[in-house]
Amino acid sequence: MSTMSATASKPDSGVAKGAWVALALLTAMNFVNYLDRYILPAVQEQVKSEFHLSDGQMGSLTFYFFIAYVCASPVTGWLGDRFPRKYMIVGCALIIAAMNFLTAHVTGFWELNVRHMALGVGEAAFGIFAPALIADFFAEDRRNGVLTIFNIAIPVGSALGFLAGGNIAQTHGWRMAFIASAIPGAIIAFLILFFMREPRRVAATEKHTVDKQGAASLVKNHAYLCAILGYAAVTFALGGISFWIPTFLQRFNGRDIGAAGTIMGTLTVVCGLGGTVVGGVLAQWWSKRTGKALYYVPALSAALAVPPAVLTFFGPASWTLPALGVAVFFIFLGTGPVNAATLNAVPANLRSVAMAGQLFALHVFGDMPSSWVIGIVSDKTNLRLGLGVTLVSMAVGAVVFFIGAKYAPELHHEVAAA
Repeated sequence: MSTMSATASKPDSGVAKGAWVALALLTAMNFVNYLDRYILPAVQEQVKSEFHLSDGQMGSLTFYFFIAYVCASPVTGWLGDRFPRKYMIVGCALIIAAMNFLTAHVTGFWELNVRHMALGVGEAAFGIFAPALIADFFAEDRRNGVLTIFNIAIPVGSALGFLAGGNIAQTHGWRMAFIASAIPGAIIAFLILFFMREPRRVAATEKHTVDKQGAASLVKNHAYLCAILGYAAVTFALGGISFWIPTFLQRFNGRDIGAAGTIMGTLTVVCGLGGTVVGGVLAQWWSKRTGKALYYVPALSAALAVPPAVLTFFGPASWTLPALGVAVFFIFLGTGPVNAATLNAVPANLRSVAMAGQLFALHVFGDMPSSWVIGIVSDKTNLRLGLGVTLVSMAVGAVVFFIGAKYAPELHHEVAAA
């Protein structure tokens, strides 16, 4: 056999068998995950009117959602590092679909809250298992690229949640929007069950394959801590803005519920998707020169989002939509690189626990309190000032990521065969 043909037939050492099927299915489920999450912000004015709620009460729905999310994270992180994740992911997908379907039958605020908390448990487990499983399929230097693909589902799913939620609610009521969102999750659950394989868990070629100190070592891992705390600060802003912007457009920009959902959906899918892709490509190019790129890109993302966000909340009405589009583009710029930074900072045997820690930080310090805080400030002043709180958290996130860059580990180029 010639040298050329031998090279052509050599398997890619950076990708394990079944990796691309798993990436496609898990990205599809991540898309549904975010679609479900952003149905409520799109329809919340109808929910608020039916149940006679304040802005603070509406914001508390997300707070209690993330209480359940955070409480489930340590358990699911422990399970994910010890048991096959494929079947647990299938279970999560079916729970998410069931909770959305059951929303059609709620009769009051606390029933809606309980359903929202149960949804949080399913989403927490999926958010831990899926990135850790993907990391076992791909080598370290490929994870930014594949996790960028996985995270493309965030702006696209969120956009469809806004778009479908607002328009279905306008014609058929808010309950029907949740019923419609239950169907794709159930379908994808069975596709994962029949077509996705479980990868080999430990990549023998990694620099720190197994850490015998266990989860305790994570609190001393500066690269990991800066990645998750910087992301938490950005998530405070992103979560709060995502929850309240459709309402902001209705109150201050003169849009009806359908138009607000369509606008937010369009801006999120175009600008959010653009930001995710550009950020992933930039980080992939930059990381060939330095592993610090996985921190620099999220830092620039947070810093550059502040000026257009100021114009969105406090500028003239004619500037609201273009400024919002630019802010969305920049805030999504770092979503792929920051997840790669988190997973690359930890040993292979702690990936699920590390993702559980990330989710704990994101929600305890990020979007769990943000929508509630914004709602409380809005009740006491107005929604413009409530949203203004997020500007501080974006600036903090930028600083933390820049600090984290000096602890960034080197990247490696192989993954163990499955």
